[in-house]
Amino acid sequence: MTNESLLEKVKSTFLKRFSTKPVLSFSPGRINLIGEHTDYNGGFVFPAAINKGIVSGIQKNNNMYCSVYAIDTDEVLEFSLQNIQPAKNGGWKNYVLGVVAEIIKRDITICSFDLVFAGNIPLGAGLSSSAALENSIVFGLNELFELGLTKEEMIYISQKAEHNYVGVQCGIMDQYASMFGKEGKALLLDCRNLKATYFSIDFKEYDIILINTNVKHSLTESAYNERRSVCEAVAARLEVSALRDATYEALFTIKKEITEDHYQKALFILQENERVLKAAIALDKKDYITFGKLLFESHNGLQNQYKVSCTELDFLIDHAKQNPDVLGARMMGGGFGGCTINIIKKGATDTFINTVAPLYHKQFNKTLSRYDVQIAEGTYKIK
Repeated sequence: MTNESLLEKVKSTFLKRFSTKPVLSFSPGRINLIGEHTDYNGGFVFPAAINKGIVSGIQKNNNMYCSVYAIDTDEVLEFSLQNIQPAKNGGWKNYVLGVVAEIIKRDITICSFDLVFAGNIPLGAGLSSSAALENSIVFGLNELFELGLTKEEMIYISQKAEHNYVGVQCGIMDQYASMFGKEGKALLLDCRNLKATYFSIDFKEYDIILINTNVKHSLTESAYNERRSVCEAVAARLEVSALRDATYEALFTIKKEITEDHYQKALFILQENERVLKAAIALDKKDYITFGKLLFESHNGLQNQYKVSCTELDFLIDHAKQNPDVLGARMMGGGFGGCTINIIKKGATDTFINTVAPLYHKQFNKTLSRYDVQIAEGTYKIK
């Protein structure tokens, strides 16, 4: 569904349900070129907002409760602003509740509201539909009630919602990229101080293509939190605030004191941070061959050291490596399913997909999905 038809859908649905016109906003999903699991280690990432996201419509009401309608799932959430609690098995509802609760925690006064939203980000694809939803809500509330929040304050509210109401101890990358993205530009983001350097993205004769495995293994959230705990434990042993500050030499000195598994996970973070910085230099020089190699190296680390890949993702990357038209590829997102990001020669994508898709179906009895994405603007109000 195009963004235009998504907008019309939200506008007409809101009018039909609430007989009034809403404040409308668009909040995009994101890709991450390179730099996975480095954000919660105070490191570097290289994300960009994309032209798929969530449109939300919001307006004040005179009721005692807030009413939220998710068009895509045809579900309703009604709640009072007094004593907000996470919903059991809440799914999308906890993103909404979390954002509202985190705003109220800051001693900010809001009144009851009606909200309608819909998206065209494929769920579970690793494109951060969650951050897009969180950002659309906090941005919409900020516009509606004129709260005066800065975009930086808004992304921290979104992140805290995910920590406290969804239970995922995520870093700040997804929320930042969704909020601060710029059309045609990826951003090299230092997750410690939120300093971003924007890079124009034009791979010349190559396209950015996402291929969705259409699998999402159930251990994603628990494994994510477990890996964060490992990183924090190793950082504490090294007496640094985050693995971003660790050196290879220091890590090697404690190798015998920790398990091989923990050593490899920490080593991956150090190497991945280095790869992100090398990728920035390669992009600056328009050295796309080196950039592509770094993507393959990143996947190798995610698969064999950090162990967040899965057989379906590895299958796609193995085939990408064998194809001379693919400059580079890796799994993208938290892991255990979702998408691979591929830099593929213009005009060669159909052949690649048509070759891989039947083999993938034979192996896993699953169908692949392809997404051609453009790098787009971050969260904004729709006039």
